[in-house]
Amino acid sequence: MVVIGVDPGSVRTGYGVVRRDGDSFSLVTCGVIRLSSRLGIPERIKMIYDGLEERIGASDPAVLALETAYVNRNAQSALKLGQVRGAIVALAMNRGLVLREYAPREVKYVLTGRGGARKEQVAYMVRHFLDIRHTLKPHDITDALGIALCDMLSGGEGSAPRRARVAGKARGATSWADFVKENPELLV
Repeated sequence: MVVIGVDPGSVRTGYGVVRRDGDSFSLVTCGVIRLSSRLGIPERIKMIYDGLEERIGASDPAVLALETAYVNRNAQSALKLGQVRGAIVALAMNRGLVLREYAPREVKYVLTGRGGARKEQVAYMVRHFLDIRHTLKPHDITDALGIALCDMLSGGEGSAPRRARVAGKARGATSWADFVKENPELLV
């Protein structure tokens, strides 16, 4: 099964395509569609739509997993994000993909066992599940890959209390002690 995860944004939209074979996961492709804030929102939406459509055409996923909208203090930002999300939903429907949405806290919980996990912890677990040795930046990429992995680990059914423990055992997840050893700069 192949899933594309999308972390929508009006200036940076992260995407990550993951393949699952049994209990193993592999990275197909990932990246960020970067846009100039000087462009109008209609032009940016078209570029996001076209960029994601190209990636979908190249990787042929069955599912598009999308981060849900969150409440933002800035109404204009929230409206722009809503328009971007609408275009991505339309793209999924036009391509005949199954569309699933996940809240950021749900993605964090499924991957790390904590809904309030930091982005660095999510990035660490994404690299672990996909057996990636180098750092992936920016976080738009690891967030998108995390959304795709969340869909696969949760069976596309949303969250359940046991997900993170089961997901961790499936690949022999490393401990938080290992995370701390590998990321000493995050210690306070």
